[in-house]
Amino acid sequence: MKNIFIAVVLTSLTFSSTIAQSLTTQVQVKQGRLQGTAEDGLLVFKGIPFAKPPVGDLRWRAPQPVKKWDGVLQVNKFAPGPIQGGNLPSGKSEDCLYLNVWTPAKSVKEKVPVLVWIYGGGFGAGATSETTYNGKNLAKKGVVLVSIAYRVGQLGFMAHPELSAENPKNVSGNYGLLDMIAGLQWVKENIAAFGGDPNKVTIFGESAGGIAVSMLCASPLAKGLFNGAISQSGGSFGPSRLTTYPGENMKTLKTAENEGLDYMKNAGVTSIEKLRSIEADKLPAGRGWPIVDGWVIPDDQYKLYEAGKYNDIPVLIGYNSDEGASFTRTKDPKEFISSVETRYGKFAENLLKAYPVSDSSVPKTARDLSRDAAFGWQTWSWARLQAKTGKSKVFFYYFDQHPDHPKDSPYYGFGSYHGQEVAYVFENLDKANPQTSKSDLAVSDLMGTYWTNFAKYGDPNGKDIPNWPAFSNSDPKLMYFNNSAYTGPVPSLKSLEVLDSYFSWRRTPEGEAWAK
Repeated sequence: MKNIFIAVVLTSLTFSSTIAQSLTTQVQVKQGRLQGTAEDGLLVFKGIPFAKPPVGDLRWRAPQPVKKWDGVLQVNKFAPGPIQGGNLPSGKSEDCLYLNVWTPAKSVKEKVPVLVWIYGGGFGAGATSETTYNGKNLAKKGVVLVSIAYRVGQLGFMAHPELSAENPKNVSGNYGLLDMIAGLQWVKENIAAFGGDPNKVTIFGESAGGIAVSMLCASPLAKGLFNGAISQSGGSFGPSRLTTYPGENMKTLKTAENEGLDYMKNAGVTSIEKLRSIEADKLPAGRGWPIVDGWVIPDDQYKLYEAGKYNDIPVLIGYNSDEGASFTRTKDPKEFISSVETRYGKFAENLLKAYPVSDSSVPKTARDLSRDAAFGWQTWSWARLQAKTGKSKVFFYYFDQHPDHPKDSPYYGFGSYHGQEVAYVFENLDKANPQTSKSDLAVSDLMGTYWTNFAKYGDPNGKDIPNWPAFSNSDPKLMYFNNSAYTGPVPSLKSLEVLDSYFSWRRTPEGEAWAK
């Protein structure tokens, strides 16, 4: 009888322990209790605050830890996206520092790998609530999917001498990057409560989000917060420049502070205190882009990577075949040639030979200069530099999935445009659209598998999918996505080498002086 009693007690304790470890729609994080929802086999939590609202006196300051709350916080809908200023469209707010979680875990003990999404939008727009960014399909492949918000536009990146004086590091700007770091710190501290593994976190982003990923890889402030990185059409390896262009977007702190003085003058006030008192939707619109501040971003990222001063982790990086279709601003060949001469100076002639324009149009061969300056050269440089100075693997891709447009189509000769791959990666293609082909769905499934494998293993490879070799300078292979997945050489390599000579010159005293 005594043995039966002991067995009953042990069974009861085991059952209680299992219940305690089971994940439900209520989750306890360090700041308080959350109430999410159950959706399609996942637990979903939308609109979790990870920092205090950056409003009032906290405008243009580093994000501050969110206060603990009493009771249960309902987190069942997306929070507003970030406002830039000058307007207040529906669903946007200055109070925007929230994140979302999709988890497939059934227990807090599972330690599921984590993918953290950083949206694009030119550092002037974007929101986690965009339909394409729904994390359910990636989560179903065995990852906890998190998407984090950050401040954009002048609210996210304005520098000013008064703001620098407030900071112990004597810098300002880059608040949007600090938001991302705060979000990652929250993930490190809390993701285990959702069944996630805080020691297996991979960040990924596209466009400005992909550029931010590369900046976080180079920032000492982000060290230890993630274990892998995926950059889609990103990279920030161009030098700073007074007049910026895609691929040469960075400015120095001093230049940005001077622009902040002009911004304040344009707003009609004479102090940061008064500027903070203006309602967000009444602020003038302004430039939003990270800067080389010497703290969050210590230096020219190319130089940091040359010196091995970066967070050496596995990376999966790439770009799309016709990014230039989104960034070439003219269809007139004469205007195109003039713009190349203005930007590239004495290198224009060789670049126009490498990226030829026709007599009557600006074909893809010419548009590829815009593609490579903004994304191709940045990604290629990242791959080459990390392969040379790092220990972690680099996986390089080239996305070229697109319809073959007929000759009478205005899109004849076009490849994959900027941002096209995002829906493929998230596996959120519109299956009801008759233009969505079987190869589209196959490529999407492959990309989702590679991306989640990378989050799990630091390597995209796995069972029953084509082998993706790591990039090396002695064997520079890429994975091509075009109807299927297969390896191939670096696209437009000879042209890239000509462009590389321009960027090398830009880092000489002559090139630096010319760009001022």
